[in-house]
Amino acid sequence: MTELGPVAWPPAPIRTERLVLRESEARDRAAFIELFASPEVGTYIGGPRTRDELDRAVPEVPGRRPGFFVVDLDGAMIGMITFDRRGAEHPGHVRPEAGEPALGYMFLPEAWGRGYAAEACAAALDWFTGALPSEPVVLCTQTANDRAMRLAAKLGFTEVERFEEYGAEQWFGVWSSVTPSG
Repeated sequence: MTELGPVAWPPAPIRTERLVLRESEARDRAAFIELFASPEVGTYIGGPRTRDELDRAVPEVPGRRPGFFVVDLDGAMIGMITFDRRGAEHPGHVRPEAGEPALGYMFLPEAWGRGYAAEACAAALDWFTGALPSEPVVLCTQTANDRAMRLAAKLGFTEVERFEEYGAEQWFGVWSSVTPSG
């Protein structure tokens, strides 16, 4: 996994009580288009994209890259989780050299409010801890996104700072599996 470090990709599917985190497949394409075309999903990520644009842009097997998990419920994609290095060009870092792994996620609106995001993100963070145990994980979300703010707290992210980006106040936090000594 070149983007995140020396991790074999893809890992074996990760199973939780209700979900499977797995590599994307061609059967997920329609759900990807639905996800990115959704006005509700697009609220905090710059707005939805048109279905025509997505139909032309989304590859046959979307999201097939290191650090990208499809969240599967009963054989169907309901969302996605990503780990990507946070670029130095963005504000918000916990290391001087930047490049911290950032947790990202999006779920179809019909999956909201059922605890799937918390369950899937917790499982992904557990996987990450095993794969790269000394790496902190960061998360950035708009402060106006109440659901994302609650999930960040539930997952154990600690606020580092707030700043303006993309025309909105952003919340930036860090999560670490390393317990401080002292």
